[in-house]
Amino acid sequence: MGRPRTFDEDRVLEAACRLFWSRGYEATSTEDLCTATGLTRSSLYNAFTSKEHLFRRALARYMATMTARQSAILDAPGTGLARLRSLLEVVVADEIANREKGVGPGCFTVNTVTEIGESNPRVAEIVRADLEKRLASLRLVAMEGVADGSMAAGRDPAGTAWYVNALVSGIRVSAQAGADGAALEAIASVGLAALAARPGPD
Repeated sequence: MGRPRTFDEDRVLEAACRLFWSRGYEATSTEDLCTATGLTRSSLYNAFTSKEHLFRRALARYMATMTARQSAILDAPGTGLARLRSLLEVVVADEIANREKGVGPGCFTVNTVTEIGESNPRVAEIVRADLEKRLASLRLVAMEGVADGSMAAGRDPAGTAWYVNALVSGIRVSAQAGADGAALEAIASVGLAALAARPGPD
């Protein structure tokens, strides 16, 4: 029987997540992970098998947290358009806060898609599963927005879900490219205006 673990797995995953998030998969070495987590190389591999396995665990943990956060926003009271506005406001606020702190890792998921894409099937499957969860909640809000009159009639819910997902990713990437808070707010505002049933507040 193996010896019981003497470390906090959640803390280790959080530390690994932050490191992979800021540096990317390829640029993060095992030595970097040992320093960030406080584990020896043997303890790290005994617990997580490989760097890739630790990356997948850290990515899945991040996605679960962010998707739950999105769901909480989209499940709140309000019209469909109002809830989408709340989601984009939170994304913009995140990026403005990152700029003020002098850090800007963007979105771990977006970073992973741009770095790894489909080259690693196991990572790609995690990304696809998470994307489908987020698109499903966005499709529902899109249908409700049309039904409550806050969003333009006749819009395809699936297309709207992809559009909003692209807005979120676009805001994150634009922030990394140097866009300031006003520019990010403009992206969100123009994006929402394209969905609104009428000009002005919903």
